Amino acid sequence: MKDMTINPAIPFDLPPLFEGQHMINGTWQDSASGETFERRSPSHGHTVSRSALGGEAEAEAAIQAARTAFDSGAWSRASGKERATVLLKVADLIEQNVDRIAVIETLESGKPISQARGEVGGAADLWRYAASLARSTHGDSHNTLGADMMGVVLKEPIGVVSIITPWNFPFWILSQKLPFALAAGCTVVVKPSEMTPSTTLMLGELLIEAGLPAGVCNIVLGHGVPVGSVLSTHQAVDMVSFTGSTAVGKTISSVASDTLKKVALELGGKNPQVIFPDADLESAADAVVFGVYFNVGQCCNSSSRIIVHEDIAEAFTKRVVDLSRKVKFGDPMDPTTQVGAIVTPEHNAKIDAYVKDAQAAGAEIAMGGDRLQVEGLGDQFYQPTIVTNVQPDMPIARDEVFGPVLTVLTFKTLDEAVALTNDSIYGLSAGVWSTNVHTCLEFARRAEAGTVWTNTWMDGFPEVAFGGVKQSGQGREIGQYGFEEFFEVKSVVMRIGDSRAPWVSQD
Repeated sequence: MKDMTINPAIPFDLPPLFEGQHMINGTWQDSASGETFERRSPSHGHTVSRSALGGEAEAEAAIQAARTAFDSGAWSRASGKERATVLLKVADLIEQNVDRIAVIETLESGKPISQARGEVGGAADLWRYAASLARSTHGDSHNTLGADMMGVVLKEPIGVVSIITPWNFPFWILSQKLPFALAAGCTVVVKPSEMTPSTTLMLGELLIEAGLPAGVCNIVLGHGVPVGSVLSTHQAVDMVSFTGSTAVGKTISSVASDTLKKVALELGGKNPQVIFPDADLESAADAVVFGVYFNVGQCCNSSSRIIVHEDIAEAFTKRVVDLSRKVKFGDPMDPTTQVGAIVTPEHNAKIDAYVKDAQAAGAEIAMGGDRLQVEGLGDQFYQPTIVTNVQPDMPIARDEVFGPVLTVLTFKTLDEAVALTNDSIYGLSAGVWSTNVHTCLEFARRAEAGTVWTNTWMDGFPEVAFGGVKQSGQGREIGQYGFEEFFEVKSVVMRIGDSRAPWVSQD
């Protein structure tokens, strides 16, 4: 314990129990069965929320509400100005409610309050950017088809979209999807994770306050089976947008194929940062520490493996270990805490199993390697862990551990670094550190990843598309490319005047 910085529990006023209901067709509803489920805080152990447990009936009702709202045209045929006005109001309301929403997110997820505030407050920018897109959507025209012909290409909202979100960034990830779907004119049904349902409902309150028409956004609480299954297979749903594990993404893609609905998937990653000897090693080490411990390592973009040139590997690893000892683990409600609790005891045990298996296979633990007891909060935490002497075929080097665990591999040449980077089923993101622009550009072009960061890590902007290749997903989110996911393209071919020659002879 003396090798790390730990923040013990601090006193704070617990918010009242959050009582969650489904939002269907603009009204808050309990489940027909009357069943509920509870979420206990992984950091503090108390019950944070009690929510209605949805089933097929609630999913069906929400889908029908979204279908009716879409077909009515109240939103789907509204002007870009009308849609943008609502989205901008939502952004303002988010900023007015940051602290209230962040507290619940921290207690349900275990993430530090400072990071929850950043996530919620930062999401407002996504809503504002989506509002700008609502007013700038356009298709194409073709005026070169002949004197009597005109072609117009229209972009129309795809229809009803099911949005299924995970527990690790419940507010941010929803805001990477929902405002862009709404800006396009779609109607939606949202299913948040059963582990972090409440902030989605808080956003639902803001949507109603902002004047979003009834039925345009619906929220159904519950488990993947049956709620997520209905949202993925229903004939009246035109698209599914899912963020979560690769295994569940494959299932959704399979079951959605029966109706040939569009599927957008943002899945797992095993993201490397490649460190060359000429890099700014101080900045690189700080970015590595941030990349592996941010959100307790429970992040699809976590840089859970580093690939370091062998000439600097030992010294660079020591630098990362020294920085890791200064990272503040512990009570998520302490504003100075940087790393909070693991989301469930089961996931904590899974993280630990990866570390212990690697150690048994010959890897070495440079720091950490076990669960962490925090004074006044219990043991649903994991130590900052750095694993060296890792072989590329070890599960800890290939699988998404999803915790504060860093693996260290080494390379000799750029070709070897690229090969190690691409030797993965995943392709979400990658990073390269070098002061040589040619090295950075060559790596960026050859790395099989949806995002490549050079001399930085995890900088993101609403304008820049996000998504993965290989088994990290399909489709894109945010930016113009993410916005385009929510459209169908329609070609309209028009003849001008009465110039068409008859096909059937009139003789």
